[in-house]
Amino acid sequence: MTRLAALAVFLLATIAAIPLRAGEPVMSEDFMVSTANPHASRAARDIILQGGSAVDATIAAQLVLTLTEPQSSGIGGGAFMLHFDAGNGTVVSYDGRETAPASATPNLFRHPDGTLMGWTEAAEGGIPVGVPGVMAMLEMAHREHGNLPWADLFQPAIALARNGFEISPRLFEVLDWVEGPERFPAFHALYFDADGNRKPVGTVLTNPKLADTLEILAQHGAQAFYTGVIAQRIIDTVGATEVNPAVMTMEDFAAYQAVERPAVCVEYRQWNICGMGPPSSGGVTVAQILLLLEGHDLAALEPGSLEAVHLISEAQRLAYADRNLYLADSDFVSVPVEALIDETYLAERARLIDPARSMGEAQPGVLEGWDESSLAPDDGTHGFSTSHISIVDASGNAVSMTTSIERGFGSRLMSGGFMLNNELTDFSFEAEVNGVPIANRVEAGKRPRSSMAPTIVLDADGNLVMAIGTVGGSRIITYVAKTLIAALDWQLDIQAAIELPHHLNRNGPTELEAGTDLARHVADLEAMGHEVSQRDMTTGLSGFYIENGVIFGGADPRREGIALGE
Repeated sequence: MTRLAALAVFLLATIAAIPLRAGEPVMSEDFMVSTANPHASRAARDIILQGGSAVDATIAAQLVLTLTEPQSSGIGGGAFMLHFDAGNGTVVSYDGRETAPASATPNLFRHPDGTLMGWTEAAEGGIPVGVPGVMAMLEMAHREHGNLPWADLFQPAIALARNGFEISPRLFEVLDWVEGPERFPAFHALYFDADGNRKPVGTVLTNPKLADTLEILAQHGAQAFYTGVIAQRIIDTVGATEVNPAVMTMEDFAAYQAVERPAVCVEYRQWNICGMGPPSSGGVTVAQILLLLEGHDLAALEPGSLEAVHLISEAQRLAYADRNLYLADSDFVSVPVEALIDETYLAERARLIDPARSMGEAQPGVLEGWDESSLAPDDGTHGFSTSHISIVDASGNAVSMTTSIERGFGSRLMSGGFMLNNELTDFSFEAEVNGVPIANRVEAGKRPRSSMAPTIVLDADGNLVMAIGTVGGSRIITYVAKTLIAALDWQLDIQAAIELPHHLNRNGPTELEAGTDLARHVADLEAMGHEVSQRDMTTGLSGFYIENGVIFGGADPRREGIALGE
């Protein structure tokens, strides 16, 4: 099958998988699940029908995604989860981000001669693999918010791994991203045939090694991931690979801890927007973008209009300038979260936005009592393969979880039937600039900065309104901000908000989603001082919106996900 034919089949299969026609949200009065893969959405739905909680359903979905969407996430990676408790109205966050092993130094990505590796070179093999955090985080959340037995949540993924699932057009297509797959024997053996060709669309793929791993975890809990055979296999894989071998130890795994952290919440108009704090930059940067725009009557603008693209781009420039300087793992560096979302500070920053002219590259803001010269900026713009899960259960509890192994198929290393992440490439490759340290530099035990932005929205009375998140590397922040503006300010339904063409700025060129009517703005944006580029943006937004007791679910037609209710 040619790549063009495979893409055509993929588009037809995606359209056929959506319960309602594209452009309409799925509706339910009971519960809603939205993920980037039909198998995962069905597993999550079935868990809720058995009396499971939103956390239970999220665990089942993540385990299935490990099997059916291996290019994007899995138990060999990390995740950030927001949880809304309908009983007490609180939002908490769970940090399952990977950590650097003890062997990692600020020179992790330097050759022996002192030169820096290129990102593509550094992202392969053992060097970029961090200690995975997903399993520890999921178990922590399950202890606090689970309804069903832990082992029950593994059964959908175990059955699918043993019985097999058909290779989808998307999985087939993204396998072509991997250059020299034969360098990674376990990966090559599972997804390629004896002649070295990708197994074709429709091939029933089984993964008994993953099923065996999941059986161990179901029986013995997440601790089995960090001790014994599972951890040792990962250590051996990372050390024995011919591609960038690295040193990880049992002590690295034993030391790993998931962390419950307070969510970063801000008032935006009549809503309370809650996101993930450090080591993710997502929650703070999304909050900054929205608050920088609060003084503008966005509701009076047409979605995707020239004025909207310009104003949102300028707010994003300012927010990314701050992100790139100040945000990193707050367990290792001091991160001024409250100062960055302070209304007075942002009101002053917002005055830099000229409705008629682009400011060009923005400079980070000066925070009161903070010596910004003590840190050097880092743009941190790599990585793009991620997945997102949004679920609200029958009791009104909700999860918004973004999960990742970093780029397509992570490090390309497999262990125990699952892909290992390359998340350490989310660190700055440089440790300092002109003797000034970078906050996001590599350090042993540290979590690399992320852009993942799982988000939950409440109304003024603390009622659940919305959950959203997406894939997209450092662009995640902009996609989430756009979708929040579309749903809240422009009052588009959740599916229309997700489908709205993307436009963004990461303090550089203003990027427009290729093949959309945003192209009509190129000349006008350039006349306003924007450098403009157009590119494909294959996002994976998953979310829901609640109005008058009805839950509306949406999934991104740019990927193969679906929303399901009852």
